[in-house]
Formats: sequence, C-alpha cells, structure tokens
Amino acid sequence: MAAGILIATVIALIFIAIWFKQSYRIKKLVDKFPGPPALPLIGNAHILKRDGAGFYSQVLDFCKVYPGGGFRLWLGPKPTMAFYKANVIEPLLNSTKHMDKSAEYDFLHPWLGTGLLTSTGLKWHQRRKLLTPTFHFKILSDFLEVFNEQSKIFVYQLRNQTEKDIDLFPFITKCALDIICDTAMGKHVNAQGNPESKYVEAVYLMSEIVHRRQKAPWHWPDILFNTIGRGKEHDKCLEILHGFTEKVIQERQAEHKQYSDDISSENIDEKLGKHKRLAFLDMLLFAQKEAGLTFTDIREEVDTFMFEGHDTTAAGMAWASHLIGSHPDVQQKLHDEMDSIFGESERMPSKDDLTKMKYLEYCIKESLRLFPSVPMFARTITEDIEIDGKIVPKDTTAVIVTSALHRDPKYFPDPEKFDPERFTPENANGRHPYAYVPFSAGMRNCIGQKFAMMEEKVILSSLLRNYSIKSVQRRDEIRPLGELILRPDSGIRVRLTARK
Repeated sequence: MAAGILIATVIALIFIAIWFKQSYRIKKLVDKFPGPPALPLIGNAHILKRDGAGFYSQVLDFCKVYPGGGFRLWLGPKPTMAFYKANVIEPLLNSTKHMDKSAEYDFLHPWLGTGLLTSTGLKWHQRRKLLTPTFHFKILSDFLEVFNEQSKIFVYQLRNQTEKDIDLFPFITKCALDIICDTAMGKHVNAQGNPESKYVEAVYLMSEIVHRRQKAPWHWPDILFNTIGRGKEHDKCLEILHGFTEKVIQERQAEHKQYSDDISSENIDEKLGKHKRLAFLDMLLFAQKEAGLTFTDIREEVDTFMFEGHDTTAAGMAWASHLIGSHPDVQQKLHDEMDSIFGESERMPSKDDLTKMKYLEYCIKESLRLFPSVPMFARTITEDIEIDGKIVPKDTTAVIVTSALHRDPKYFPDPEKFDPERFTPENANGRHPYAYVPFSAGMRNCIGQKFAMMEEKVILSSLLRNYSIKSVQRRDEIRPLGELILRPDSGIRVRLTARK
C-alpha cells in the first residue's frame, strides 16, 4: 500500500515537473516578444476592454506602441501573439501546418458547430472540397438574379428616405439577409419588408456575447459561463438562430423529395439548366448520402453561410457607403462610371456590366482596407515556428490584426486616407501579397470572396445609380465595434438625394 502511494506520488511529481518545464520554456519564448506587463493566473485579461469598440481601439493602440510587427498578451495562462506586418504573417498564413483555428473559436461551436469556419484537420479538408463547387461560376451567375431582385427592393425601400438624415445600415443589413436566405437556403424571408428581424438581432447579440467571453478566462468553463456569465442570453439566441435554420432545412428537405433522385453532385452541372438557382442548401442535400452528412452537419454549414454571408457583406457595404459619402470627388467618378455603363437605361447589371465597374471595385477594396469586415482572425500554432527571427512555441494562439496590417505605411502611404487609386493595376503591382488580406490568405482563405464582391458591386451600383450620398458623420464620430465582425457602433448616418 505504502509502496503504491509512493510510486503514484513520484509519477505525479514527474508530470508536474514536466509541466513546469514546458510552461517555463513557453513563457521564456513568448516573453521575448514585447507586450504589457502580465499578472499571475489572469495574465493581461484584466486590462482588456470589455466593449467591442474599446477593445478594437485598444488593439490598434497596442500595434502602434509595439511597431515591430508583433506583441504578446497572456489570457490567463494562455499565450496569445498578435501579428500585423506582411513579412511576419506570410510564413504563418502560407503554411499547410498552422491551419487550425484557435481555441477561442470553440465558443462559436454551440452556434456554428464545426462547419467550414470552425472545423479543423481532415473534417475541414473534406468540407472545403465538398463546398467549393457551390461557388461554381454557373451558380454564381444564377445568384446574380437574386442580387438584382433584392437590390431593386433595397432602392425602392429608400424612395421615401431622401433629403433627411437616416441610418443606412439597417437597410443594407436586411438586403444582405434577404440575399443570403435566398442563395443559401432558397428561402424568401422578406426581411426588407419587415421593420424588425429577430434573426438579425440574435446574430448581433450572439456576436457580442461570444466576443466578450473570448476575452474573459473566468467565463471559459461552461459551468461558470452558465452560472455567473451570460449563459441564459446565449441559449435564447441559439433558440432563435437554430430554430430559423432548422425550419428552413426541414421545408427544403420536403421539397427535395420531388427531384432528389434526378440530381447528384456528379451530374449537377448537366442538370443546372433543368433546376435553376440552386441554393447552397440544395448542394448539401444532393450530397447528403454520398458525403454521409447528418442533419446537424447540414445545419452547421447553413448557419455558417448565414452568419458569414450576410453580416460581413453588410458591414463592408455600410463602411463603403460612409466613405463614398464623405468624398464627393470619389462619388463623382463613381457616378460617371455608372453613367458610362448604363446611360439612361434602367436595366439591371449583367456579369459584363459588373466587370466594367473597375473604379467601384477599387472603392470596395480600399474600404475593406480601412474597415476589413473581419478585423482580426486567429490560428493555433501546431508546432514551433520561427516568425520575425523569434520562436513562437506550439499551442500559442496567433492573431492576425487585419486592421493594423492594412495600415502599414510601407505599402499604404498616408494609411488613414481613403484613396481608391491604391488598387489600380499600376499601383497594386509589386505590393507584398500578404499586405492586404481582407478575405484572409492561404489555404483557409474565404471561400465566398467572389460571391461577396459580386453582391457588393450590385447593391452599391444600384444605390449610386439612383442616389447621391452625403455622410452626416465624420469618420472619427463612428466607433467601429471590433467584435467578430467590424460593425459601426451607432450605424451609418447619411443623407440621400435622388439622382435625376
């Protein structure tokens, strides 16, 4: 008996010694990077701003205080590295090893499961391969009809909103929601015709709850989050979010029984002419048997498309509208471009028309430089890696601060200036490929970036063809909410004037 206790004690002490040795090594390596002083146990968690606007501003301030391209924070005992220089992030994003999303994304699992955004390893590779055909150019071409239909409604909704100060953001958000519901699920929800959307409200609240939890180690354990945290609010949001998508999936499954034997993932191109405007959900349902997808698998991908496909594009279009409305010279060039493409015609844009919208594309890209829809994203370091001449140890969270990266004066002189000319071919040529990553980069780049650019071109061109925009807020009066998506804290206030 005594011998057994002694052996167990020795083994325990060995494990403790190994743990301390590993922890000491990690701390020694991580602390070679600059960063604010940390306290035992809680690290730097106590100094991080709780609200999204304050946290976003704080992170950008840290990037200025530590201009070398990286700094470290401790969230409890967990090391986090922030990087924001092109040459520093290249080996990380270009790697085929460090592709797993960080542990902070685990707090999205109750909502998004382990879909394309949050999955890792083999499951991510399988899902990426499965979902890539849903962004086939034929399918994107069919979606142009949806973009045009909803942009008509968007412009019509604004007809009685001219010559007065309005918040444009809710109009854009509901338009984006109608588009993603139709394209992702084949469902007409008429969000633009409803004054309030419980789904949109739940998305915003869930984003805020998850973001705050990510920064608070004392809320990481589920038992603490559910007792002293915001567990009840979180679960109410889940009921709304999952209830919405589950209902639509069940309805679509019933419809599929009529033709599910006629289409498979193998002959989908051949059958596109027969079943027009297939939604992402249709692709998943067609592949359900072949890929062994469960109802939960389908729901987590639909939830991911819904979140990533409406909130990001809505934010992007809102910031672009504000910047365009703040620069009359830029807006005049856009009006001239629209007039040169359409003349006096009221037809909706074709694919060829969208290709001709070069200056609008420059404006969208420059807006995403200043206000990237995803202001920061994270990876887990799966093995020691050398970055900027220092070793970042395994299991560290690496955060790419997109907003700071895009403000590097080496690649973007006078970085706070809104200058669409930065993205003309002659000016963009030769720029470091990792200096501008609004859709991430490498193998885990955004699968829907072509979809997003098409949508933003259609909606913004419709707005500009029908109205002149005047921003009634200065940029410094709008506080960006640096949560999961970079949204304005108090909307985007503009004054619209109908164009004759």
